[in-house]
Amino acid sequence: MTTKYKKTADALDRLTPEQRRVTQQNGTERPFQNQFWDAKEPGLYVDVVSGEPLFSSLDKFDSGCGWPSFSRPLAGSDNIAELKDSSHGMIRTEVRSRHADSHLGHLFPDGPPETGMRYCINSAALRFIPVAELEAQGYGEYAHLFEPPATP
Repeated sequence: MTTKYKKTADALDRLTPEQRRVTQQNGTERPFQNQFWDAKEPGLYVDVVSGEPLFSSLDKFDSGCGWPSFSRPLAGSDNIAELKDSSHGMIRTEVRSRHADSHLGHLFPDGPPETGMRYCINSAALRFIPVAELEAQGYGEYAHLFEPPATP
């Protein structure tokens, strides 16, 4: 299988120390002190390493935990891998990007009623693409998600 989303040496070289610690060393950033925990702008969240689309702002909600929280991965996307994580004396579900194998965060069964799931994701693992820049940055196929519904 070929994909345009890959982990490359160049992409890894562009990471900040915090992005590298989180995505490559399974780190966790501090709650309420990260870039996207309270962001409200419409757009896509993509893997900071590979650029693979992961989450939509339409599924982002305020869980009060201090990290960006999403009720589901991007519709139609197969870019999320869920793995058993038994580190730190707990059993959790780790969330990783499928193509870059970046550590993103964890999945918890305490989300909003629609899905019951909370994808608790580190900001350092994400790059945000505002709706106005989707086409220019190569994500134009997702612009329709942010269009208002047609009226009869």
